[in-house]
Amino acid sequence: MQEYEEVKEKMRFDHEEIKKKFMEGIDQLAKRMKKVKTKLAVMSGKGGVGKSTVSGLLAVHYGKNGYKTGIMDCDFWGSSIPRIFGVESKRPVVREDGIEPVHTDKWGIAVMSIQFFLPSPESPLAWRGPLVSGVIRDMLAKTEWGELDYLIFDLPPGTGDVPLTILQEVRPNGVILVATPQELTATIVEKSLKLAQDLNTAIVGLVENMSYYECPQCGHREYIFGKGRVAEMASKYRIEFFLELPIDPALTRLCDSGKIELYEIDPFEFFPI
Repeated sequence: MQEYEEVKEKMRFDHEEIKKKFMEGIDQLAKRMKKVKTKLAVMSGKGGVGKSTVSGLLAVHYGKNGYKTGIMDCDFWGSSIPRIFGVESKRPVVREDGIEPVHTDKWGIAVMSIQFFLPSPESPLAWRGPLVSGVIRDMLAKTEWGELDYLIFDLPPGTGDVPLTILQEVRPNGVILVATPQELTATIVEKSLKLAQDLNTAIVGLVENMSYYECPQCGHREYIFGKGRVAEMASKYRIEFFLELPIDPALTRLCDSGKIELYEIDPFEFFPI
C-alpha cells in the first residue's frame, strides 16, 4: 500500500472536492490491486506493432497453466482485446460492490475494456488523454477482479497520459516492450523503455513481433525486415528475456475470429515470471 500513499503525496489540487474524490479513487484502486499478485504492462512507443496480440498471448500462457488471469484493455482509441478473445457481445455485470468483468470461454480470463460500454464496436471515442486516464483509474478501482495471479495491462502506444497513469499509480511489477524489426520502430520503442526506467519499473521482457516468416513446406526462416535487432537491444539494456515472434497467418486468423485461446504455440513457455 505504501506506493499508493507516495502517489497521493505527489499530487497537487486546486479544488478540495476534486482532491477528495481522487484520493478515494486511489484508495479503492489500492484495495483492488492488493488482491493481484503480479501486474504486467505491455507497451511500445509506436502503434501497429502487435501489443494486443502479445498481451493476449501472455494472458493465454498464464490461463492455460492454471493461473487466475485478468487483462485490462487500456487502449481506448484502438481497443482490440474483446475481439481477439471473442467476447465482444458479452457485457460486464454492474453490482453495488463493483463491476464484474467478462470472462473468456476456454481459460476463464477476466477481461475489462471500454469497448463493452460503447454502443457498437465501430463507435469512435473522441476523448482526450486526461479524461481517458481518469476513466481507466475509475474502471480499475470499481472492477471486482477478485484474487488474481496475474493482471496484464494492454497499453496504448506512446509515452503519454495512459502509460504514465498505469506506471505511476498502478506500479506494475514489470513492463514487456513490443517492437518490430524496422530500425525506426526500435528507436521509438527505446523511448518507452527509458520512461519505464525513469519511473523505476523493471523491463522484464522484449518482444520483436513480425520478426520473420517461416516457410510451412521447408521450414526456412526469412528475416524480411532484418535480423538480430531484438538481441542487440536486449543486450544493450540487459534484458534477460527476449522473444522473436514470427509472421504467422494461423495466429492472425485466430485473432480475427476471436479464438486466440486456441493458438497451440506458447511463445511465453520459458518466460520467467
